[in-house]
Amino acid sequence: MPNKHADGHKTQLSLKSRFLWAATLWVSIMVVSAGYLIPSLVKNYLVESTQDQMRLALDEITANLNTDKQGNLLLSHRLSDPRYSQPYSGYYWSVSLNKDQLRSRSLWDKTLRTDTSGLKPVVKGARGEPLLTLSRTIYLPNVAHGIHITVGIDQAPMQSTLQQIMGQLWTILGLLFFGILLFVSIQVSWSLLPLKRMQRELAALRNGEQSSLNNRYPQEVSPLADDLNALLFHYQELLERARNQSGNLSHALKTPLSVLKNDVAQLNPEDSARLAEPLKQIQAQIDYHLGRARMAGSSNILSVRTNPCSRVDAIAMAFDKVYVTRDITLVNELDSDLYIAVEGSDFDEMAGNLLENAYKWSTSLIRVYTENEHDGWIDLCIEDNGSGIEPALMKQAVQRGVRLDETTPGTGLGLNIVSEMAHSYRGELRLEPGHLGGLKACLRFKIAAATTLPS
Repeated sequence: MPNKHADGHKTQLSLKSRFLWAATLWVSIMVVSAGYLIPSLVKNYLVESTQDQMRLALDEITANLNTDKQGNLLLSHRLSDPRYSQPYSGYYWSVSLNKDQLRSRSLWDKTLRTDTSGLKPVVKGARGEPLLTLSRTIYLPNVAHGIHITVGIDQAPMQSTLQQIMGQLWTILGLLFFGILLFVSIQVSWSLLPLKRMQRELAALRNGEQSSLNNRYPQEVSPLADDLNALLFHYQELLERARNQSGNLSHALKTPLSVLKNDVAQLNPEDSARLAEPLKQIQAQIDYHLGRARMAGSSNILSVRTNPCSRVDAIAMAFDKVYVTRDITLVNELDSDLYIAVEGSDFDEMAGNLLENAYKWSTSLIRVYTENEHDGWIDLCIEDNGSGIEPALMKQAVQRGVRLDETTPGTGLGLNIVSEMAHSYRGELRLEPGHLGGLKACLRFKIAAATTLPS
């Protein structure tokens, strides 16, 4: 099961991707809106312009319309626009009074007719083309009924002009769309350059190539860099001070404690046995707190990187000599290319404790392998074929000072120190029954970042 401290969240979009997606969405909305709004405005303009032409024709017909003595309709002058006289020109007019009708020469032998087969009635011209029409009803002094005048102009030229404008418009809008996105991309890349430089410096910090952020950053990012530098300095100072103090304490107590042990050993058996236990407790406390001081981590918190395969081989080589009489075989299945984000000496401390327990309790075989690689975390498992631990006692085994077998030498601090050291790296120690019949101890660690700098 993934560790609760593991980076289990899904990969998030980068700032650049967020800016570009937002810009793309906004520009797309604006371009599409313009692509539909501008043609609508142009169409309205063309329709109004055409209607203005038709109003002039209506006014001219109205001014020149008369009747003869018999009451028949007469148009005293032709319209000034010659297209109304050109057959099938697409410019038509018609005047009707009851059954009497006048029509433009452009209609030739046809008449304006209304097509009602569609959803909306459409007036069609001499060639059956749809017309944009304008009508008016007038009254003459000597005519009892109203005279209906209709002027129509073919819509095809207007539609053709509109399509040409739309084609050119979408080309311009497309160029504008990609031009704006290119500009936004360049602007975002330039604006995020300080963060890119910080990413490079953080990578150098992880690789141990520098100990602080050295670049000058904009005022929005500069406080973050300053605080991180202060944090790194404070961490390194505290760590160095703690290690120095633990070393000084170790050296200061080592000699007096050795003298006391030697003096106690020379006492009579009764007094020696009575004082040996307090000295043993003092030694256990010193070992425990020195172990906690050692697990403070690397002097460069961001650059820790250890190859567990080679470290396990080195530790196993030492234990093979110590436990040569037990004929223990250790099988190291770790990938030689695997690196974990743990300082080398800390890993040796943790792995050494677990391997020592495995050598103590294994009957013949120890297996070291990995499992559960997920979201940049991995489990390093050490398993033996010994007697193991009862499942109910596994949580108790990692508690401070607890020894499940008093017959075997030790202080009962090893597993507790390993657990706290793993926790200091946001990992954990997990004990469970192994497939070989003995104990399976798993250390969960974060896989170390690559050493290459981002481009």
